Amino acid sequence: MKAKAAQSKRPPRSFAYELARVFFYGLYRLMGWRVLGEAPPDKKMVIIAAPHETNWDLTQMLGIAFYYRIPVRWMGKKSLGEGPFGWLMRWWGLLPVDRSGSTKLVDQVVEAYQQADELCLVIAPEGTRADVKAWKTGFYNIALAAEVPVGLGFIDYENKFGGLHGALVPFGDYVADMEKVAEFYAARVSRFNHPLTGESMNSKDLR
Repeated sequence: MKAKAAQSKRPPRSFAYELARVFFYGLYRLMGWRVLGEAPPDKKMVIIAAPHETNWDLTQMLGIAFYYRIPVRWMGKKSLGEGPFGWLMRWWGLLPVDRSGSTKLVDQVVEAYQQADELCLVIAPEGTRADVKAWKTGFYNIALAAEVPVGLGFIDYENKFGGLHGALVPFGDYVADMEKVAEFYAARVSRFNHPLTGESMNSKDLR
């Protein structure tokens, strides 16, 4: 049974955004990739970007995000949003955070969610491009504190498709919630064939 192709139901955005969308999604398709899964209805969410092993993963995730018309955000140090090119970094989705320790990172991001009408924050839970044994819990803590769902974003190098597979509403039991997440990601094949933990899940379950 084949997975259904994605449907982008979100309306067009600004002219500049649509130009970027044509470029990044066009590049994604030229590389031979497909998008699976439907655009999520939530305007506020934390999106897992996994697996993350090379900088090329960013190209795939941007293609997927632009296809869905999701203006994704990513966390970066506050200084990136300053200076002559700060506006460009912010336009590309920078969510500036203070890593000095004076303010807790989770509190800063929760405040950003509270102030925004729409905020889809992309986080790579591995925290590094190296092979890891366990994900960092930051994405989960942010979603739980901000009371937003966790979107399961993925790329599968073996089958050359990526997308979003529903969303997990965190209930505070990290181990139980991650069992569901790991079950899904176990079937995704990374660039270097590094398996993620959990039981296998067939792509026929994708929508």
